[in-house]
Amino acid sequence: MSCANRFDVREATIEGVHNALFSGISTCRGIVEAFIAKIEVYNPAINAIITLNPQALAAADSLDQAISTGNTTGALFCIPVLLKDNYDTEDMKTTGGCLDLANSQPANDAPAVIAFKQAGAIILGKTNLHELALEGLSVSSLGGQTLNPYDLSRTPGGSSGGTGAAIAASFAVLGTGTDTVNSLRSPASANSLFSVRPTRGLISRAGIIPISYTQDAIGPIARNLEDLATALTVMASVGYDESDNVTSLVPPGSRNVNYAAALYGGSLHGVRFGLVEGFFNRSDSNETTPVNEALNATVSALTAAGANVLSISSPMFNSSNILKNFDTQRFEYRQEMDNYLANPSLAGSHPGTLQDLYASGKFLVIPSQYEYVNTALVSSTQNTTYASRKLGIQKLTLALQAVFADHALDALIYPEQANLVVKVGAASQSGRNGILAAVTGSPVVTVPAGFSPATNTAPKGIPIGMEILGLPWTEGKLLNLAKQVAAVRRVRRMPALTEEVIEAVSYGTVPVIVPNSGSIPSAYPLGRL
Repeated sequence: MSCANRFDVREATIEGVHNALFSGISTCRGIVEAFIAKIEVYNPAINAIITLNPQALAAADSLDQAISTGNTTGALFCIPVLLKDNYDTEDMKTTGGCLDLANSQPANDAPAVIAFKQAGAIILGKTNLHELALEGLSVSSLGGQTLNPYDLSRTPGGSSGGTGAAIAASFAVLGTGTDTVNSLRSPASANSLFSVRPTRGLISRAGIIPISYTQDAIGPIARNLEDLATALTVMASVGYDESDNVTSLVPPGSRNVNYAAALYGGSLHGVRFGLVEGFFNRSDSNETTPVNEALNATVSALTAAGANVLSISSPMFNSSNILKNFDTQRFEYRQEMDNYLANPSLAGSHPGTLQDLYASGKFLVIPSQYEYVNTALVSSTQNTTYASRKLGIQKLTLALQAVFADHALDALIYPEQANLVVKVGAASQSGRNGILAAVTGSPVVTVPAGFSPATNTAPKGIPIGMEILGLPWTEGKLLNLAKQVAAVRRVRRMPALTEEVIEAVSYGTVPVIVPNSGSIPSAYPLGRL
């Protein structure tokens, strides 16, 4: 077996890649080739990838040269990373999964992408998403329908579902997502992964196809907390960015933090968790009971380890009501997108405005969002309703902080989704609880909490995730708590679909991946509003 064929990408970690590199087991090129081989074998089944980076092998070769000269700096040296395809990249199109943006070419990398490259990462390619990140089914006019690798009859969550499915299937070491309501946490929950939605302002959102100035956030998704914390450290290293003025909110003590160091030490003894009862669906069904049982088992494990879990019941904890009364997307979406599309650095053929995009017919909006998009096209931040919502968010944020103070809580815990991730063709990704963090700008770490019972379509069961929500700028604390939770609830398992060892292939060039746009369910007609 050649050097390149000796690296097993299954569940590969940053530490594992570095061990293989620096012990001579593999080259950087060999590692990248091994991941590409995995993608070539399994992506046709789950349709998670929109494109591979044609420069990935050349980037690996340059890092192999750096190894030969002893210049191996960077926390992510030779770590293959997949980007959600709403991150601007200077060497690949940035499409948002939309056919009308298929040829849209940014002139510059997003700051977060620059930070990855400066840390030595290999940008392996870009993943499918729910079109323009507007919902959680992960279906798009350009990328088609991404499937959940644990159960091909179900969606992978979303909108960052391509990243979630790809990282669960070990197509890369880690990936990125965005989150306007649920979109980092939903695919983590549905694919037995870890994610972090940071405090609003911690990571610059410049160079990301936008939806909401108030609610948008970006962050990493990974198979373990060490890799997640390292990726968060790199992404947050961008610091203050004049292109995203909310980065000015970061207090001095939260700048240049090594989040990987925050994982060490700690204990669950005496930790006070608030269990948010309003975020459960306590009805008995095949879709809800597995979630309730997984969270019950998690609570039992936490209390056995010495934590205090307090039941928190309040009318404020109702995701449907929060979404109805405080969500700002429809007021901000058109203006944010028009600004993005008008950026002079955006080259290639692309619409000039959001109205132009939706007039093209080259898009996909699911029927349950027709009203939202049509309203967004005629709404703005000048609407009187917008001002009242922003005031309401301020009051909600204070009320949330009061809950922490009144009960002396370290964190809130609850299921990311009150039911199992929905099946392909569903009307929407129902039952999710991400809106509270989205409108208040609170940090959340999502952790695997369990699996549903196995079925014919889900031989290992369907993953279930739990959110750990904290006060602003407590990412280090939340990651440490997540580490303690993961230690008492070791539930992650790789999908049965992708657990076979794949022999690496020697590639002369990076192969072209063509997403299966023909996989779109008939329930989602193209070009219709």
